Amino acid sequence: MLTYNTQLPSIPLPEYGRNIQRMVDLCMTIENRDERNRCAYSIIKAMGNLFPAIRDSEDGVHKLWDHLFIMSGFELDVDFPYEVIRPENLASEPAKIPYNNPLNDSRHYGRYIIYMIDRIASMEPGVERDTLTMLVANQMKKIMVEENDGNVEDSRIFNDMAIISRGAIRLSPEFCVLNDYKLFMTEGKKKKKK
Repeated sequence: MLTYNTQLPSIPLPEYGRNIQRMVDLCMTIENRDERNRCAYSIIKAMGNLFPAIRDSEDGVHKLWDHLFIMSGFELDVDFPYEVIRPENLASEPAKIPYNNPLNDSRHYGRYIIYMIDRIASMEPGVERDTLTMLVANQMKKIMVEENDGNVEDSRIFNDMAIISRGAIRLSPEFCVLNDYKLFMTEGKKKKKK
């Protein structure tokens, strides 16, 4: 009966193939340390022949030794020329990248709307600020109608404006009414049948 790879146990680094994995397994069974060291160096040569780009790079040989140690299940006892990798180093997560825009939920409005709200929030209260606030709120509603394909409540726009301005601009649906916008679908050109 044939043995298929799907029936065999999985290997830690499948890119090297089962033959290299068998070589590593054989190396782990050798009792003489000098023989085991020679076997490990020959495995590294074979791995380097499979991936010459890794072998020829600066950290390539170190990477090959790390891969050998990973393939042995972190149990191979040879004289490693480099510091060996530990299993906890493989599970480490990269540090989170801090994004400079904390208002990621309001990206659909665009940078310029957020920029205008920041400018309005820094203005002195007055007629000019109120007029600009209503213009920006109406533009926000128009954008929201395009995004949602339908009717949008004014309270949602006012809530978003308060969040973006960090509470500096607060509008109430009782006192401020925004324009109604409807989404019109245009018919595309009909294709002619050949």
